[in-house]
Amino acid sequence: MAEQNPAPSSAKAAAWDRVRRNLRASAGQRLFDQWLRPMELIEEGDAQTIRLGLPAAFMTNWVRNHYAERLTFEFRSLLPEIRAVSVETIRAAKARHLTAAAPTPVATATASPAQPAPRPSTAAPAERPRFEPRYCFDRFVAAPSNRVALNAARALAEPGTPRFSPLYLHSGTGQGKTHLMHAIGQAFLDAEPGATAIYMPAERFMFEFVQALRARDTIAFKERIRGVDLLMIDDLQFIGGKDSTQEECLHTVNEFMNAGKRLVIAADRCPQALEGVDQRLIGRLGSGLAADIKSPERDLRRAILDRKLADMDGAAVPEEVLELLAGRISSSVRELEGALNRLVAYAQLIGEQVTMDFAMQTLGEVLAGPQRRITIDDIQRAVSNHFDVRPIDLISARRAVVIARPRQIAMYLAKRLTTRSLPEIGRKFGNRDHSTVIHAVRRIEDLRTKDAEIDRAVRTLTRELEG
Repeated sequence: MAEQNPAPSSAKAAAWDRVRRNLRASAGQRLFDQWLRPMELIEEGDAQTIRLGLPAAFMTNWVRNHYAERLTFEFRSLLPEIRAVSVETIRAAKARHLTAAAPTPVATATASPAQPAPRPSTAAPAERPRFEPRYCFDRFVAAPSNRVALNAARALAEPGTPRFSPLYLHSGTGQGKTHLMHAIGQAFLDAEPGATAIYMPAERFMFEFVQALRARDTIAFKERIRGVDLLMIDDLQFIGGKDSTQEECLHTVNEFMNAGKRLVIAADRCPQALEGVDQRLIGRLGSGLAADIKSPERDLRRAILDRKLADMDGAAVPEEVLELLAGRISSSVRELEGALNRLVAYAQLIGEQVTMDFAMQTLGEVLAGPQRRITIDDIQRAVSNHFDVRPIDLISARRAVVIARPRQIAMYLAKRLTTRSLPEIGRKFGNRDHSTVIHAVRRIEDLRTKDAEIDRAVRTLTRELEG
């Protein structure tokens, strides 16, 4: 009989039950059953670490690569005190427990020291924060929408006296703020090996401060936070309405600014738009450099997908599918990368190739998000304008190539960009049979691999229609 792990603490167990339900809903039953259902919550470990076990190393590696950040986010949203999530092979985990070795966190979304850091003048430097190696400057894809924020982040990470502080980064969720903060931390500590740094979400700042108040030991908290050379606080909007936390945050900001030390703050809106935040704190934040990251433009979204795909060990995704993802998923880089992860994982799990049909079936609810609804009438107008033919020609019986080819492209786009059935598409093109639509779709698919002009026309029309 298999050895059973001790029962986890009630708080962690309840959180794990909730996380499992969320994963099942977001990943889908098939992916969940294959990779995520076998995970177990392991009791051993400190109070700030979640340890999850899987029965095989290859499963552990897959979950680390595809779900490490998601798991950390899920647990953090339920248990703000959690600092790290470790995904391990169960037998290895048991062996470590028997030898009493400390667990090694694999995924963490915070970089605060493992133990409170004393003042540098009286003790050894703090442990190097656990920054995510993937979140470095070299892996941040630059574009006009994020270039100011990227250049400011690079400048703040340079050794010597900082040119400005604080740096205030703001954007919507999943646009790259956390990536830049981790990149700043890594670059700064590489340039200044003896320096110290802390990265923490605002919720963590609030939690630790409240704990210090209850323990009547705020001095140790102040010394640890204010004693480092680089402090980064993420998601500042969450301290809105928390008066005592804001007061402490204000004093911390003042300390860093007066000492000329590096301070980075991130939030989902500009300082002036923060709700329930003390105007004095807003004024301090606005006195530094505020850099926003706008929603990624289409070219940037495509470049991000290319970079992500290059890291996926030879995974094959056709150009037209990448174009589809870049065109349809525009609000969040995190959502864009997640869609590609899910698409490739599903294909590998069931042994199928990624095609347009496969992408539409797998990501239907994602691709049918907030983008503008495209109609067959829209497609017919766009194709008519592009090829300089009359809209009535597309539904006529004319079979000349100058008419037939644009008609086939219009049918192809109708199949790809709308939810209309084949018979419905046929009716919109002069009451043609659904088999005619199938022939048109297959013909254009074939021509796109052979005729660069046809392929270019399809790409141009797709961008225009989705744009």
